Amino acid sequence: MTASTIKHEGLALDWAAGHGPITGALSATTGAYAIATVGTLAHMPPTWALAVGAVGALSHTASGLRQRLAARTIGARAASWLLGSGWTTWALATNPLTWTALGSLAVIGVGMGAAARSVGLYEEARELEALAAAERQVARELSAGRRAIAAEWVDRIQRVCGITVRVLAVEMWPTGTGFTIDAELPQGGTTYDRIARENARLSADARLPHGCTAAASPGIDQGRVLIDVTTVNVLAAEVPYPSEYSALSIHTGIPWGYRTNAEEICAYLREQCALVVGPTGSGKTNMVHVILAGFARAEDILTWVIDLNAGSAGLPWIRPAMEPTGDNGKAVRPGIDWLAASHEEAHLMLDAALRVGNYRKRAYQDLMAKANTDLLPISHEIPQIMLLIDEGAEILISRDPEIRKLASKILEVIRMLRAAGIRTVLTALGATGAVLGDMMIRREAKTRVALTGGATEGMDLAKLFPGGNGLRIEQAPHKGTGFMGTPESPAALFGTWRILPNQIRDIVHATSDRHPYLDAVSAKAAGPDYARRWDSTRTAWITEHQHTDPDPDEADTVPAGTAPAGGGLNLSAHRTAPTPAATDEDALAAQFRREIDAQFATTPEPADPEAEAPVRPGLNLSAHRAEDNDAQHAALTLLIAAGPAGTGASAIARDLDRYGTTRQTVAGWLKTWAEEGEAVRIGTGTKTRYVHRRHAPEAPAED
Repeated sequence: MTASTIKHEGLALDWAAGHGPITGALSATTGAYAIATVGTLAHMPPTWALAVGAVGALSHTASGLRQRLAARTIGARAASWLLGSGWTTWALATNPLTWTALGSLAVIGVGMGAAARSVGLYEEARELEALAAAERQVARELSAGRRAIAAEWVDRIQRVCGITVRVLAVEMWPTGTGFTIDAELPQGGTTYDRIARENARLSADARLPHGCTAAASPGIDQGRVLIDVTTVNVLAAEVPYPSEYSALSIHTGIPWGYRTNAEEICAYLREQCALVVGPTGSGKTNMVHVILAGFARAEDILTWVIDLNAGSAGLPWIRPAMEPTGDNGKAVRPGIDWLAASHEEAHLMLDAALRVGNYRKRAYQDLMAKANTDLLPISHEIPQIMLLIDEGAEILISRDPEIRKLASKILEVIRMLRAAGIRTVLTALGATGAVLGDMMIRREAKTRVALTGGATEGMDLAKLFPGGNGLRIEQAPHKGTGFMGTPESPAALFGTWRILPNQIRDIVHATSDRHPYLDAVSAKAAGPDYARRWDSTRTAWITEHQHTDPDPDEADTVPAGTAPAGGGLNLSAHRTAPTPAATDEDALAAQFRREIDAQFATTPEPADPEAEAPVRPGLNLSAHRAEDNDAQHAALTLLIAAGPAGTGASAIARDLDRYGTTRQTVAGWLKTWAEEGEAVRIGTGTKTRYVHRRHAPEAPAED
């Protein structure tokens, strides 16, 4: 059935619409005149019209009473019926076709319209007044409740703290889990901490449930105080990590958990370091994964992780990239940019961080001057490096000579690289004097978290949160709960979300295309230690437990050297049974390196940036021209990764889109490589392709 559209031109009347004052009066007068005219011609008895009018008046009166209309409205409607029927009766008895009849009907119509308009406005006013009265009633009820709360807490503060306050407002939380009292402190220099010191006693006096607190904090000025009173313990239940993985930024804060009023609390780490403490079983490992999830969602953060406990903090964020392909056949980048699980790798990472930070300070002077700031402008193109060191606080207090070398480098990163966009997150097993004894940690780690989980030993909250009066470990007995304080938010109870391995995998897949690349200036300074961070010789520990599978029926049978379908970070080749021949191991390592380089275009192996700088006075910003070298190196790795099938200039240029490299430039590189013997040209015209010499026919085997 085909639907048809009718187009109206000119005046369109809506016959379903109700009558207004004018149309109603016009309808009534024209109807009365028509009845009088037809009735006169048909010799209709005049009393019939009067009877109809009386019935109409009675019906509208009953309807008005049922609708609870005003008396004047009911009277106006009844009068309209009686006047209309009265005129019709008179016109039937005389003659409706006289000027007297027509004039009187017109006067009646005008009167009906005016009366309808008047009573309509009156009814609207009555309706608005009724709504306002209802709102005032609700407000009176709420105000009564707020007044009762205010009076109760004025008495309580006087009884417990010995001071008299004046409550200015009581705000009920939208979540229904508590309220906030805004009070004015008495004259004489009384400060808010007079109340904050008695938070625990106030909570006990109010008979609040376990896990609920009355926490005092500074008000809008120094003569005001805000008291957050929690009435429902939202920290008792396990809350899963939010399933909406929207993009984040270092500038807008990274959510780490939620307060007792169910609001998110964020960590702002552009200039700050962070310290997270929690004993075994408190949920610290889960908290680390929540932090890494926030970093993975950010568009301007690269995450480096040091975990000397077998790298367990970072492994779940690498595993999805070890699979052959991601969702829809796409290769997946790891959720973290570098993982160090040994002292040697940690030294390489920290040395690279120091080189990057120091080189950034010099190379980006023009950019900072243009932005009129002494801090490096962090963006997707120049990302911040967040260095998460699991149990890093314990490293700083170790007396082992080797670990002390790591500690000195960590402290140097914390002390020197704030402006260069490199910050740290340290974790520790407890908030003790030994952990917090270093002035550098206390000064730089302004964002602090204490996960208690009911533990009482080694958790000195007074040392971790100086001035955090009223904080008691028993207030947070549940796993994943504790206290968090930032420069923007005073220390108070909070809970962190529960994040599971499957959700970590989902986050890695959802954010794979969002991760930034290390900028060319920083990659040049980081050098080969960073460029080869995923080499097989440095990542074999991840899968070495799979080399000897005790069950031969379950052994992985992927042939050695087989490239992944998606070309991603596929470590499955390491799961092949080992062979005694060293040449097989070397070939496997070379193949693994090609897979990584082809997918992630790791950086070249530059010489020391200091040695490359020209010897002349002034600043050396030549590092800004490193993009061309990076693009050429990436093109070569793509050629190697293409294998015996080879590739062409157009295909390589498409993969180098982020460098802005044109097809003509790539074609020139391929031609040069072919002349130098690095590549072999096969075919002519549109069938031309290039194969790297190691994959060319009759190429010698790799050493």
